[in-house]
Amino acid sequence: MDKYSRINKIGEGSFGKAILVKSKEDGKQYVIKEIGISRMSSKEREESRKEVAVLGNMSHPNIVRYRESFEESGCLYIVMDYCEGGDLFRRINTQRGVLFPEDQILDWFVQICLALKHVHDRKILHRDIKSQNIFLTKDGTVQLGDFGIARVLNSTVELARTCIGTPYYLSPEICENKPYNNKSDIWALGCVLYEMCTLKHAFEAGNMKNLVLKIIRGSYPPVPQQYSQDLRTLLGQLFRRSPRERPSVSGILLKAFLARRVPRLLSPQLIAQEFRHTDLHQLEHSSQKPAKRPAVSPASVAPAQKITKPAAKYGVPLAARKPPPRHRPAPVPSPQRTRSPAQEERRKREENARKKRMELMEKDRKQREQALSQMKRFEREKLNRINRAREQGWRHVLSSSGGGSSPERKVS
Repeated sequence: MDKYSRINKIGEGSFGKAILVKSKEDGKQYVIKEIGISRMSSKEREESRKEVAVLGNMSHPNIVRYRESFEESGCLYIVMDYCEGGDLFRRINTQRGVLFPEDQILDWFVQICLALKHVHDRKILHRDIKSQNIFLTKDGTVQLGDFGIARVLNSTVELARTCIGTPYYLSPEICENKPYNNKSDIWALGCVLYEMCTLKHAFEAGNMKNLVLKIIRGSYPPVPQQYSQDLRTLLGQLFRRSPRERPSVSGILLKAFLARRVPRLLSPQLIAQEFRHTDLHQLEHSSQKPAKRPAVSPASVAPAQKITKPAAKYGVPLAARKPPPRHRPAPVPSPQRTRSPAQEERRKREENARKKRMELMEKDRKQREQALSQMKRFEREKLNRINRAREQGWRHVLSSSGGGSSPERKVS
């Protein structure tokens, strides 16, 4: 810490302290995360060094830039750029109930998605997406911060006492003690989007027991009707209970109403770097507005076209007449070839064999459809039994553990 002078502490949470400092070398302000690692084993410390080194490879305009890290007096220090605009959580609180315009929400959301895509493309999970970890620069650019730190501290004693991530952003699979995956980040992304739309958490309760039950059921108040159907549909997809049914961050960015914003937020060079050739082609296709179909004039309707009442509604006369049929000469019958009795017998055998094959194929198709339908019914019944058992099990476990305590808001 000799290279930096402390200004003040700007945050404290389960991962340690966030300190605003000033560099003695360049005079700029930075944020230092101070994390206690004295209780780590030597193997865990080595793993932590490797994980922190990964942060140095992150270079993206929507990711808080990592500067350096060092260890001192039993602490791990991670130095990052300082975002003068504060975090999204504070920005939401300053609204005092006045909702953000949809354009503002979508611009912020696309920038968060671009940052998360950069992280996921490198097989890294964020693990702690929340409004407190999304920052605004002086010029209004959104930057995602604190990625990877949750994994660094995954085995520490301090983290063992808490949940990974703020309780409001926990996904159903984490509540059910299943492994964290990239779709868990997507659930948390949905929580942030909901927060920007409503200025409230999607899942809130007076204690942990009820909060977990709400998350597992996926029940949340609806988003205000002033927002578009596209936005509300997207939220429903991000909040699907099954991780497999949630879209990937690349799939989110390819949605037309979001894709058209990307060229305004990233340079062409960065777009080419961040999107693979197939993604780039799809992005360009998605970002283009659908062309309007040319109107069909009455004159363009062919005379022989069948005229219906809906057609008349749009100016096509019902009394259109068909042209008189052209006189065609009667076809000259071609002379029939005479078959020998042996040829006729062979033709009949081939025809009978073909009919039998068609009957067998049709019978086989019906059997497959019946088996598939039965399997789907069994799967639905099995899934319903599992969901009922899971919900009853959670009720039993949570009720036996007592009322719990109110979840605390933590700022990392």
